[in-house]
Amino acid sequence: MSETPAGGLSYAAAGVDIDAAQRAMVGVAQLVRSTATSDTLSELGSFGGLYRVPRDARQPVLVASTDGVGTKLKLAFLTGRHGTVGEDLVNHCVNDILVQGARPLFFLDYVGLGRLRPGVVEELVGGIARGCRANGCALLGGETAEMPDFYAPGEYDLAGTVVGMVEEDRVIDGSAIRAGDAVVALASSGLHTNGYSLARKVVFDRMGLSVDDPFPDEDASVADVLLRVHRSYLKPLWPLVERGEIRGLAHITGGGLVDNVPRILPDGLDARFDLSSWTVPPVFRVLQRHGAVDEREMFRAFNMGVGMVAVVAADRADAVVAELRGAGERAWVAGEIVPGEGRTVLG
Repeated sequence: MSETPAGGLSYAAAGVDIDAAQRAMVGVAQLVRSTATSDTLSELGSFGGLYRVPRDARQPVLVASTDGVGTKLKLAFLTGRHGTVGEDLVNHCVNDILVQGARPLFFLDYVGLGRLRPGVVEELVGGIARGCRANGCALLGGETAEMPDFYAPGEYDLAGTVVGMVEEDRVIDGSAIRAGDAVVALASSGLHTNGYSLARKVVFDRMGLSVDDPFPDEDASVADVLLRVHRSYLKPLWPLVERGEIRGLAHITGGGLVDNVPRILPDGLDARFDLSSWTVPPVFRVLQRHGAVDEREMFRAFNMGVGMVAVVAADRADAVVAELRGAGERAWVAGEIVPGEGRTVLG
């Protein structure tokens, strides 16, 4: 290969170091291999990832979801802690297909950044791989794009796609929900990946805190509280999904209980929540108090302590809650399905 002429430009001089990218991929390759399943057919480096549809599938329906981590990434930039946002990404996507009864098969990631920094990509992909292993899906491939002058120094974007499978006759679409059904809530671990634009404004602008300061009413720092990993509900819910106990599932993300639960309700039904059935975690009340945020706005911007909602037959509610608690979940009957107009009713 000829050398660059004197005074000539190169890709590296323009800000893209292909050699550095290839060195980073050496560490990433082992992380990707650690997630391989028996149906993974390709290695990292292929133009496309190959994955076999499980051989025991009868009427397989593929279910896909794409998402990002949002402005929670700003916390990773501020703290230099990049190992958890990848887990957030995988778990969020897995929950989004779980609500339709699907189990994840494989995951694809995208990292866009201005300049490759040693260790950062490996830390990000390490979190993604950890999330994939925990959810039993393969990290089949992805893309790392170095784009100088496109991102602010030290910043990046992170997105991913999960593909899962459900048997056609086992799809959960909410059509089985009936008036009188019970609404079971599963606790969140914190903000998950929603409401961070508002949370950051309250914590850093209104309260004047830094990432290393103690978070009020919490036995942890601001960084620890705001970087808590978005939970996956696959393991505790899967046995119930397989047995057909679940009539509807709603992942409580952006829009909170107010906007997400109606997405699964048949016409003519409301989900009525008893707000006295749980104590909203301190992090949300601190944000509400210091930001002077209206109560309904809180329930749209944040999950308020509920990460997933399951609708089950009323006569099975206590057994479902007991099984979830036996699996280590904080779960409770939070309300019921009543005649209405397709809304969430908070009372």
